Amino acid sequence: MTKKQIALAAVAALKEEYPDAICSLTYKDPLHLLVATRLSAQCTDARVNMVAPALFERFPDAQAFAGATPEEVAEYIKSCGLYKTKSRDIVAMAQMLCSDYDGQVPDSIEELTKLPGIGRKTANLICGDVFDQPGVVVVDTHCIRITRRLGLHKLTDQKKIEFALRDLLPPEESSDFCHRLVLHGRAVCTARSQKCAVCCMKDFCRGAFKDDKK
Repeated sequence: MTKKQIALAAVAALKEEYPDAICSLTYKDPLHLLVATRLSAQCTDARVNMVAPALFERFPDAQAFAGATPEEVAEYIKSCGLYKTKSRDIVAMAQMLCSDYDGQVPDSIEELTKLPGIGRKTANLICGDVFDQPGVVVVDTHCIRITRRLGLHKLTDQKKIEFALRDLLPPEESSDFCHRLVLHGRAVCTARSQKCAVCCMKDFCRGAFKDDKK
């Protein structure tokens, strides 16, 4: 099978296995998802979802975050780890949203990545989940690991992986595909082991059973 054929087979298999492809971060509006994704760095989505309600009740919009100090924001996010850096980024990000974007979250990867603390992974997530843009690829650890095991690339650079997968995936499927990779990466194709015997992609995955300890 070619890489394109493997990619299409993976899209179909994961869609059948995980029909409900949704972001595991809960959010009410674009800003909430933007902030939540920044908080999720080196932190579980479950933890972010626990912290978010009180944070957003205190700071409901970009103006509220922009008028806060990093120390004030930090009090609400300490359990997320790296809270000093994250709180500085969130305040600076909100200030830029207010000064350059009228308090609104922009809808392009180019503009989103201008914001403090926001990389291409987050920008792709926002464009896909909030603005329903086709062709986005959220390159997280699950995406990198599973697509390498599938044989879709041998890359390590996130931006290069993003563009390699854009060439292989149907644009209308790519965002949901990445969400399904997260679910599959947690349940079956984990970092520590590959449960190939129960994997929905075992028949075409180039790395199937190679490192399986089960």
